[in-house]
Amino acid sequence: MLNFKGTIIIKQEEEWVVATCLENDVASQGKTIDEAVANLKESIALYYENEKEDLSLIKKDQVYITTLEMAI
Repeated sequence: MLNFKGTIIIKQEEEWVVATCLENDVASQGKTIDEAVANLKESIALYYENEKEDLSLIKKDQVYITTLEMAI
């Protein structure tokens, strides 16, 4: 078994809390933050269950977070 370390965004969207993983663009929802995160964990596990070629992403233990500023 491998460990997955990822970055998630949690936000309120109307009556649902939505949790999205930035590394793989997997998202899930729930009525509470805890429920949304629990559902996201299950979704990520299912995502990688059939994506053997993407397992290299799990082995990376560094996550980079930065900001982007640009004129539009």
